[in-house]
Amino acid sequence: MAGLSLQCGDCGVLLKSVEEAQEHAELTSHSNFAESTEAVLNLVCSTCRKPCRSKTESDLHTKRTGHTDFVDKTLETANPISLELPKPSVDSDGVAGASTSNMESEEMVAPEVDKNLLGELEAMGFPINRGTRALHYTGNAGLEAAVNWIVEHENDPDIDEIPMVPVNSKAESRKPSLTPEEMKIKAQEL
Repeated sequence: MAGLSLQCGDCGVLLKSVEEAQEHAELTSHSNFAESTEAVLNLVCSTCRKPCRSKTESDLHTKRTGHTDFVDKTLETANPISLELPKPSVDSDGVAGASTSNMESEEMVAPEVDKNLLGELEAMGFPINRGTRALHYTGNAGLEAAVNWIVEHENDPDIDEIPMVPVNSKAESRKPSLTPEEMKIKAQEL
């Protein structure tokens, strides 16, 4: 049977698409995803029509509103997940359209980080790749934040790989990485 969702191997949350998995990875720095035959729940409140993606969400909705009846529409909306990236549309001249800029493969580069902080991390004995990764994911928030990030992520399989970002996002600053408690809350919200 084809996979119906992607499951994060780090926190167990089920995601409906590759795009959702990418967003989850950006929010949580998780990178371990696998296909799952379990569909993402689609529970709809009978009273207010609010969709809930998990039993936890429906329980929270019940606590907040008092609504207790939910219709399970999971099987109606469950579709096999596609691990293929959408192909860009091509116009009559054979040129990819501007509307597909998000889907086109972009040139990837190492992120810009604070060179002074990177030098300090290097002086402390951390490899350049690890320091670059820590500064990138903490938004260059400082030496202490970078060291804390390294300690929290020292067992990540990709800890010594330089993260690559699209050229056009080079100027954008990253938001600092979430704390483990914030990650759990975000994962539950998803």
